[in-house]
This record gives sequence, structure tokens and C-alpha cells, in this order.
Amino acid sequence: MKKLCIAFLTIFAIVATSCEGDPGPPGADGVNFVGQSFERTINFTPANNYEEYIQIPLTIELLPTDMTLVYILWEQDPLTGNDVWRLIPQTVYTDSGEEFQYNYDYAFDEVRVFIDAPVNFDFNSLSAAATLNQTFRVVVLPVDFVNSRNLNVNDYNEIKNYIQ
Repeated sequence: MKKLCIAFLTIFAIVATSCEGDPGPPGADGVNFVGQSFERTINFTPANNYEEYIQIPLTIELLPTDMTLVYILWEQDPLTGNDVWRLIPQTVYTDSGEEFQYNYDYAFDEVRVFIDAPVNFDFNSLSAAATLNQTFRVVVLPVDFVNSRNLNVNDYNEIKNYIQ
């Protein structure tokens, strides 16, 4: 009986202690990274060569491997009133059949947003709606996080849950 009791206690001790220990790092479902975003409304004019430099705020911690994306506020959904964002570059066709793009490039702590067009494009033909009060959302995401999630960065609604 004493041996049975000792065996029972030994098995109980092994089972009870085998479930304890260091929990380890969070698994794939845990969000370890959070991207950050901010918005700027700008005007494209001949004076600024139809481009604007946007400094990334010092409050955003940047790493050389971060991915920086820029979205343009395209419209408001007529049914819900929600903002509709599109990843740029975004091509626009004018009434005269010409085309231009809202585009961007990125250099570590700043983003240059600009209107890009063919060499023969007449920038004077751009409407005020195309050049004034254009709102852009800059999103900085850790590239390892983006790759681990296989995020579709073209779909702002897919990534907005991971930014603050």
C-alpha cells in the first residue's frame, strides 16, 4: 500500500510539474508588432513642382527594414460614409484622355509624394480637384510582420487593424 501511495504521488508530481515552465515567446497569432500611420493633406502646385516632401514624425520609431506605404483618400463610400483609401501609385485619366499618377518614393525618414506624368503632359490642365487638398495616409509597417502575415497591402482595410 505504501508503495502504491508513493507511486501515485510520484505520478501526480510529474504530471503537475510538467505543465509548468517558461511560457516562451508569443505564437504566430499574437501581434508582436504594430505599424503606425499618420495623415497629411497637401497641395500640388507648379511652385512645388507638383511634389511634396512629408517628414515621418519623430514619434514613429523607424528601422531600416520597415515598409513604408502611402495611400490616397480616394472618396467616401456613398452608402456608409466611410473613407475609401487606395494604395499609390494610382493612375487617373483626365477628361481629355491623358493620364497621370499620384506616386511616391521613400527615403528612410521622409516620403516624397508627387504627380507623375509623361513628358508631354500639360500640368496646367490639371483641375483643382486633382491638385488641391489631397489627403495621404503614410503607413509604416515592420517588414517581418508583413511577410509573416502575407498581408495584401493593396487593401487598406486588411492592414488597418495592425496600425495605430
